[in-house]
Amino acid sequence: MRRMLGILLAGSLVAATALLAGPVAASLGRQNDTIQFGWSRTSGPNNYVDQTWWGIRGHGTPDNFAERLLSIPVAILARGTGASFETKLSENTGLPLPEGWALATAKNSPLIRSVYAETPRDLAAVLGFYRTELGARGWTENDDAVVAPDRAVIAFTTAHGPALLRLSRQDGKTISELSQRKRAVATAGLRSKPGQAKLMLGNKTDDDAVITVDDQTVKLAAHAGEKLANSDDAAGELPDSQKLDLPPGRYKVTLKADGSAAESREFEVAANETWGLLAGTDGVLLPMRLY
Repeated sequence: MRRMLGILLAGSLVAATALLAGPVAASLGRQNDTIQFGWSRTSGPNNYVDQTWWGIRGHGTPDNFAERLLSIPVAILARGTGASFETKLSENTGLPLPEGWALATAKNSPLIRSVYAETPRDLAAVLGFYRTELGARGWTENDDAVVAPDRAVIAFTTAHGPALLRLSRQDGKTISELSQRKRAVATAGLRSKPGQAKLMLGNKTDDDAVITVDDQTVKLAAHAGEKLANSDDAAGELPDSQKLDLPPGRYKVTLKADGSAAESREFEVAANETWGLLAGTDGVLLPMRLY
């Protein structure tokens, strides 16, 4: 019995290692701790470099003892990979990622540095984390901060220009949006209309998907616009049918992907912001601040 358990554990370690050796977009774990993540890098003339990151962490309970036993080494490796993902993302963007994140996206381009995250930690804990981390980086809070039990908006002054932290509480999780716009100016295809916000919609999956923003519905074929977040040019090539210009505010966004139940949530946008909303695996919406 001991020999059999050793063989099973060794086999699962080999399987997990094989997963780690996979392509840039990969997933780890069986059911109790899975991490799916992806990374892209676009380069061009004049030292142009645009990098994007996304990660999804899920938890579940294996159905029986054998599955739990086999999943232990995979879960350990998954946690290690999650820590590596966090480290690489923070090193690349220079922005912190809160602990316990369930979903994270990030952008570092000539236009912006941004990190979006969702975590089950309460808003006060997440706010405390950011104040500590950003203070250690020499960021200074402006005097017009808005802090409430379910919402916080804080502007910062930094050595590289103004930055903004926005926190909100929704469906038992804290949503954080941290961004610092750079001096470069986006092309017309990426910029919103003056005083409005722009949403750019895409589909990273192998199935058709439908994204509804309030009463506007956009049908997306498999992989339609999946590279919109990869560069300014890629975003500019998106058809007008996948771009929405909206007044600033909070909107109900619903994602329905083939084979998955419809998922709805509220999404907030401010004037002169541009966001990418990508249909991800398992019906998960991946928001990413682009400008």
